[in-house]
Amino acid sequence: GWQADGKGPSIWDTFCHENGRVFGEQNGDVACNSYELWEKDLECIQQLGLTHYRLSLSWARLLPNGTTRHVNQKGVQYYNKVIDDLLACSVSPMVTLYHFDLPQALQDQGGWKSPGIATLFDSYARFCFQTFGDRVKLWITINEPYVCAKLGHEDGIHAPGLKEQGIAAYLVGHNMLRAHSMAWHSYNSFYRTKQKGAVSLAINSDWLEPISAGCAEDIAATERYLAFTLGWFAWPVFVTGDYPEIMRSAIDAQSKKLGYNGSSRLPSFSKDEPAILGTADFFALNYYTSRKVKPGGGCGKMLCMKGDRDAGEVLDPSWPICGVSWLAVVPHGLRKLLKYIKDAFNNPAVYITENGFSQVGPLQIDDVQRSEFYKDTILEVAKG
Repeated sequence: GWQADGKGPSIWDTFCHENGRVFGEQNGDVACNSYELWEKDLECIQQLGLTHYRLSLSWARLLPNGTTRHVNQKGVQYYNKVIDDLLACSVSPMVTLYHFDLPQALQDQGGWKSPGIATLFDSYARFCFQTFGDRVKLWITINEPYVCAKLGHEDGIHAPGLKEQGIAAYLVGHNMLRAHSMAWHSYNSFYRTKQKGAVSLAINSDWLEPISAGCAEDIAATERYLAFTLGWFAWPVFVTGDYPEIMRSAIDAQSKKLGYNGSSRLPSFSKDEPAILGTADFFALNYYTSRKVKPGGGCGKMLCMKGDRDAGEVLDPSWPICGVSWLAVVPHGLRKLLKYIKDAFNNPAVYITENGFSQVGPLQIDDVQRSEFYKDTILEVAKG
């Protein structure tokens, strides 16, 4: 359904259709095809006995050019049916407004690097609250802003495929936080009283711990790494209304060291815009794996996030790997991360919005490894 029924192109459509971007020249044109197989998906949801179902809206399906000047009614009808079908089966929808797929029309105007994107996102969010909010009580504004910013604008391995090291990712992350904040305030001011829902953003983080528990340098590197991942987005929303000081001071020190004389590469929040602090009604956490941390990692004399962070990651050889090389199975890391979130962010209600176990190769119906993974993970969460 990537271009069915009036949907506009997204940055991921563009990215996947460029040669050399994706392994095996694969694309998302069909993928799991929920657009055409929704009835079968719903049967699976009922068979599993789910109480909640998280789904993402496609901004480009609802608003093909990214603005409310043109609404695609077939997109509205599709999502209305999905939401109504879920509720008819006593399943609560959790709806994500943005999961990586910016309308290409907005990327052509600067995308997430443009300050005006926050207002455009707010308009889109208001449209969705107005259209679906009478039935949706759990909202995620933006999924994994860290991944969008770093992998899409620093590393260039996610859409839109930019490699503007040491600059663009901080700007993109900043504009995503501004967009989230505006949308939360819009919900709070215009929809919450009547709709009685809750709004947050989904923050991804590994659990991180020093390679050597007694080494001061490893401990400091771990604190920096946490500040540059979890703290980057959670600190402004849950703690101070600004970025972690350890993050800003590391960036500014690296700028000075490399002779970068512009203003701070990490932007500042404007007092003329809605406050970012307090703009989450719960903590939405995406957790997959863990890492051990030591100082190091950089780009020589070039500006880059790795150099700013000065912290390298290592896999513990005792952790089993599932499917893809980066995905070490570390259920106890989730327990430790939940405890950290409780202590650092004032004991918020937490939804684990993503977690999982990957496999490659032929489908295994007798899925012992995955069932063990879920058992171990649920036990660790219960301990937490």
